[in-house]
Amino acid sequence: MNVTKDALRNEVRYLAEEAFHRKLISGFGDGPDANEYQIVFQGKPRHFPLEEAHSFLVNLLFNNQDN
Repeated sequence: MNVTKDALRNEVRYLAEEAFHRKLISGFGDGPDANEYQIVFQGKPRHFPLEEAHSFLVNLLFNNQDN
């Protein structure tokens, strides 16, 4: 895995931790493939490519900001 993928995976992990602490997701972790990430959303585990996981989490956090 190259540095860019490592950086993206670290960013996704950080966003997932934030979403988890805000109770927006109920779980997260590495997917079965090195380019996937698993996010448990609304009780269902979902496997996303890293880029999609990043977009999903950014949108989820943005749409659930505290005003």
